[in-house]
Amino acid sequence: MSFLLFVFDVFLYPIIYIFPAYAANGAPVVFGGGAPLDFGAKLRNRRVFGSNKTIKGAVSGIIAGAAVGLIEYPFLHYMLPIAVLLAIGAIFGDLIGSFIKRQLGMKPGKGFPIMDQYGFFAVALLFAFSLGHMPGVYGMLFLIVLTGLLHVATNRGAYALHLKSVPW
Repeated sequence: MSFLLFVFDVFLYPIIYIFPAYAANGAPVVFGGGAPLDFGAKLRNRRVFGSNKTIKGAVSGIIAGAAVGLIEYPFLHYMLPIAVLLAIGAIFGDLIGSFIKRQLGMKPGKGFPIMDQYGFFAVALLFAFSLGHMPGVYGMLFLIVLTGLLHVATNRGAYALHLKSVPW
């Protein structure tokens, strides 16, 4: 395998592949707000998702991920449906984490290691898996490390910009 092919397979393609999920996960921080997705509903006397998971946030996340897919489409024609599934999966993954946190009685904004960093990522990949074109083993290992590092960096940046009330 040539060096350039190795770099593409292990680093560039995985970033291109997962970027719709990253966009979907980050968009609600910027474009969210408004009515809560759970409309205040409770399960076992606890909010289903909480006030921070909003309709506008979920919709903006899916739109952001699909928009990334549209940008990638001229270069990788198969990426648009994958991008949509990655975006929907990322939103669902984040909602699953929020649901678990609320049902465990954790307050909004409280850190939940592993789930906070990788919940959106894992569910996004599960949603898109059926369409194939997934990065290889080394590309996936790279994405696992990258996702953890980016989670820390972007959350600290959002906190510094006053987009989030906690730095995690």
